[in-house]
Amino acid sequence: MTAPARIAPPRSPRSSSDLIQAERPVLAHNYHPLPVVIARAEGVWVEDVEGRRYLDMLAGYSALNFGHRHPALIEAAHRQLDRLTLTSRAFHHDRLADFAARLAHLTGLDMVLPMNTGAEAVESGIKVARKWAYDVKGVPADRATIVVAAGNFHGRTTTIVSFSDDDTARTGFGPFTPGFRVVPYNDLAALEAAVDDTTAAVLIEPIQGEAGVLIPDDGYLTGVRDLTRRTGCLLIADEIQSGLGRTGRTLAVDHESVVPDVLLLGKALGGGIVPVSAVVARRDVMSVLGPGQHGSTFGGNPLAAAVGSAVIDLLATGEFQRHAADLGDVLHTGLAALTGKGVTGFRTRGLWAGIDIDPALGTGRAISERLLKEGILVKDTHGSTIRLAPPLTITREELEGALEALERALS
Repeated sequence: MTAPARIAPPRSPRSSSDLIQAERPVLAHNYHPLPVVIARAEGVWVEDVEGRRYLDMLAGYSALNFGHRHPALIEAAHRQLDRLTLTSRAFHHDRLADFAARLAHLTGLDMVLPMNTGAEAVESGIKVARKWAYDVKGVPADRATIVVAAGNFHGRTTTIVSFSDDDTARTGFGPFTPGFRVVPYNDLAALEAAVDDTTAAVLIEPIQGEAGVLIPDDGYLTGVRDLTRRTGCLLIADEIQSGLGRTGRTLAVDHESVVPDVLLLGKALGGGIVPVSAVVARRDVMSVLGPGQHGSTFGGNPLAAAVGSAVIDLLATGEFQRHAADLGDVLHTGLAALTGKGVTGFRTRGLWAGIDIDPALGTGRAISERLLKEGILVKDTHGSTIRLAPPLTITREELEGALEALERALS
């Protein structure tokens, strides 16, 4: 694996160590990042302040599906920066209708509610589902419930952590928002038992990313879709990490030809440039919202709409989806070869993998630190599991180089 030529001088006058120390007294300690200070990036490669180069195999948890500073996305952003960046939704602007129409067409749904962050999209989707339950389904006021899956990760707002079973995200932040029922993931019988006349929606990740890239059994998503139709509640698919090419399809639900009632998108929708998220839904569902019932000053701003439209243009060709599917086979084969050689199990779908490391070799954090020394950036989750989610622009040579580095880190 050969790194391309240097990205761009000059280097920062402060060292990585100095900058890490400078953060501690002024930044909240809500992250525990690896000890690398990135100063420049291009494509799948990043460079720290000393000029050391790393292959980014995390891609901002899928926010950088198209790599760092993709030329088409940078061009779209520059072009819009010279014209208009923000109006608020108090006024119309000339980029919003086109963005919403393209996103609706890409997803096969009807209407778009633009927001900024993934957690905002989840919160907005919950509000839409509850309003629909009261206005359309006829659930008595303040009685609506939403069924979610154990092991979920939908964000860290107070409402979302109310239905999380991650003690780190939850402990110390109560009292918690009522109205949620948690059932085991990948368990249709448990899901059916939890749904009743008060159920507004079932909210699930088609693949649970934070939990370690957990992929449900074939037919599970189809079963959830059939159940929600039969019982008269909505299916909300959180594709904030899994969507927009990551799994080798535009959406992870596409692997079972499932169309949800409500789709939550984020991360890659902003092209790694600006935070962009969206709730995309059927017309009869989204139409329950009226003026003043929900909003966002920055949601759907002109810059976000311009970049989001450029992201949709990249996906419209199918090139990135095909590339993710093809290299997903390479990733799967490479991890299979490491099974029994430090890897105890793994799960892949497209260019996304959860890899269980033999605890005798170290924690996921320890393996991530070893890979850092190999020039590879990854992220651990839940003990001895690490995740790989490289930009969809990665080459076969670069991917194979990362797998070779993983083999060295495990030896």
